[in-house]
Amino acid sequence: MTDIPLQAQKHTVSIEYCVPCDYSQQALAVSEALVRDYQHLIDRLEFVMGSKGTFDVTVDDTVIFSKAEQKRFPEDGEVLELFEKAMGRQVEKYPRD
Repeated sequence: MTDIPLQAQKHTVSIEYCVPCDYSQQALAVSEALVRDYQHLIDRLEFVMGSKGTFDVTVDDTVIFSKAEQKRFPEDGEVLELFEKAMGRQVEKYPRD
């Protein structure tokens, strides 16, 4: 197993999704990808139950993806790229053996 240096700062990620629209699968897919690749950088991952077609991903109070703004769901890997940009530096993915 590879040792990962502990990051000085951990981040809070919120995924708000429309419950009446049943966007739960999209929310779970985004959370799975973030945990898979960046669990060492995330201190808290929360789901916020919303309505009215919402699907927003927020890192430390900054919205990195909004379905309302983009008029679509995120593409595969898009939220991961946006998370990396939000870090403001190059980040290593969590290693898998």
